[in-house]
Amino acid sequence: MSVVVRRVGPEAAADVLAVVQEAFGARPVLDPPADALNEDLDSVARLLGVRGGLLATLDGVPVGCVILDVAPDGLVLRRFGVVPAAQGNGVATALVEAAVDLAAGRQAVRVVAREELPGTVAFWERHDFVVTGRRSPYVEMALWLGTSFDVPEAERMRELGERVGRSLVAGDLVVLTGELGAGKTTFTQGLGLGLQVRGDVTSPTFVIARVHPSLVGGPDLVHVDAYRLGGLDELDDLDLDTSLDSAITVVEWGAGLAEGLADSRLEVVIERVVGQSPEEELDPRRVCLRWVVGQ
Repeated sequence: MSVVVRRVGPEAAADVLAVVQEAFGARPVLDPPADALNEDLDSVARLLGVRGGLLATLDGVPVGCVILDVAPDGLVLRRFGVVPAAQGNGVATALVEAAVDLAAGRQAVRVVAREELPGTVAFWERHDFVVTGRRSPYVEMALWLGTSFDVPEAERMRELGERVGRSLVAGDLVVLTGELGAGKTTFTQGLGLGLQVRGDVTSPTFVIARVHPSLVGGPDLVHVDAYRLGGLDELDDLDLDTSLDSAITVVEWGAGLAEGLADSRLEVVIERVVGQSPEEELDPRRVCLRWVVGQ
C-alpha cells in the first residue's frame, strides 16, 4: 500500500470532512464531545482557507487529514485524524512528517489532545512532542523546532529556500536581510522551485520587481529589490501584474520597509559564518528564520 500526503485547500473540504467525521466518529464518546464532530462542509472550507491542510491517501483513497493553523510561535495542527481501516499503515506518521516540513521557520508545531485518550497522547510523545499545559480535559503539546540553519554552500541554500517555499501560501510576505553576496537571491531561487513558478529567478535590481507566474495553479512569486526604493508605497507605481494578496511576495533589503505589506511575515536573515580558516574553500552562511504574526 502506498501512502501519499498532499497539501490541499478549501477545494478538498468534502474529502477532509469525510475523513474527520469517520475518524472522530470512531473514537470513544467523550464529555464534552470533540468539536470536530460539529464540523460541516462550510466550516471545514473556512478552516482550510487559513493555511490549508494535508490530505493523506492510501492507494488513492482519502484516509487521513490535518488542518493547518498558526499561532504567534508556531504551526497548529487541527482535526488530525486517520480513518480506522487505514490505521497501522504509517498514515499518521506521514502526516506529522509532512506538517513538520511545512513548519519551516516556526518555533514549534502545536497540537491539543484529550487526556481521556492516553494512546493519542503517547502517539505524539513518540514523535517528540512534549506536554506544555493542561486544561482538563485538554492536553497541550508541542514539538520544538530549530529556526537557525548552517548552510555550507549555494546548493544547500537553494534547498533550504525550496523547503520554505513549499510552506508558503498566498498573501505571505518574506523579508530578506543580508549583505551583498550573502545569498538572498539564491535563497529566493529555492523559493521559486518550491512554489513551482515560471522563469529564472535573478536579482531584480534593475527592474526593482519581477512577477513569476505559477506553473501549477498556485500563487505567483513577486520578487522585489527594495534597495533603491524610498518606501514600499512606491510598489503602487510598479504596475505589478498580480495582487499581493494572492501572491507570495519576497522583498530583498526589506527590513524596516516592507513590514506594512502584510499582517504577518517571515523574516530571513542571512549572515556569513565568521572564524573560517583562510584555507577553507567553502564560504558558509547561517540562515535565521523567524515568523512574525499579527504585527
